[in-house]
Amino acid sequence: MPITITAPTEDQLGAIVTGFDVSAATDEEFAAMKKAVYDHRLIVIKDQQDISPSGFVELGRKLGTVVPYYEPMYHHPEEPDIFVSSNVPVDGKRVGVPKTGKFWHADYQFKPEPFAFTIFAPKILPEGNRGTFFIDMARALEKLPAELADAARGTHATHSVRRFFKIRPTDVFRPLGEVVREAEETSPPTTHPTVITHPVTGEEILYISEGFTDSIADADDENLLHDLLEAVGMLDETFTHPNILKHPYVPGEIVIWDNRALCHRALHVTHDGPAASHRLTVLDEHPLSVTD
Repeated sequence: MPITITAPTEDQLGAIVTGFDVSAATDEEFAAMKKAVYDHRLIVIKDQQDISPSGFVELGRKLGTVVPYYEPMYHHPEEPDIFVSSNVPVDGKRVGVPKTGKFWHADYQFKPEPFAFTIFAPKILPEGNRGTFFIDMARALEKLPAELADAARGTHATHSVRRFFKIRPTDVFRPLGEVVREAEETSPPTTHPTVITHPVTGEEILYISEGFTDSIADADDENLLHDLLEAVGMLDETFTHPNILKHPYVPGEIVIWDNRALCHRALHVTHDGPAASHRLTVLDEHPLSVTD
């Protein structure tokens, strides 16, 4: 039975994919899902409760080149390509890192070659208000006042891991400055155009985030970064800004989003109930931007 891809309604985030089986899907179906990610920013693949870790990795490899996270403490014990966010011990041992991503960012934005796709599978869903917030940075750029958008074009933003680098178990009792210095030696700050052009859709995208963007070095106005972050909604702690959308997740979903176009932020519940998720990060065959 072929897959079905249902385009989103005007007020819906992402297209819906049904009938998907990683072991039976054709190359044409994988290509159709990949196109849907570019077209709709995000797709939700339903009824994937039984997908294995190896099957999850195979899904990623059919869409591009899977790249494991550079810090091993996040790796799945059987499939190191999988990034694990979890507070659930396995055989009495911690697996992955709890409560990741509670800040606005695009995955690997601080690297010379950021990812094209993020593939996310919630494995244990906590009770309560949960999910991921998203901002479509192409639509956000379109909505900016013309003078603010024009001020961003032609400039370059510097991105760094320093503010949200997770302290590792081996970092306990080490001086904070030493930990930060080592983090920046492993992942030194990198610079990308503040406005990129999507290599597939041709759209302009405001490529900044509250979590990783440190500065816009060649801006005429030293307040430009703050003004852009505020205008797009990343400084709104109530999360009611009209640019902010939320996907709440239901059991069995796999969500794939365009990491060039969407910034995201995790919504964690306030209690310490069990929660676990798997994530893949994937490069496609294109550069970050046609201007690179």
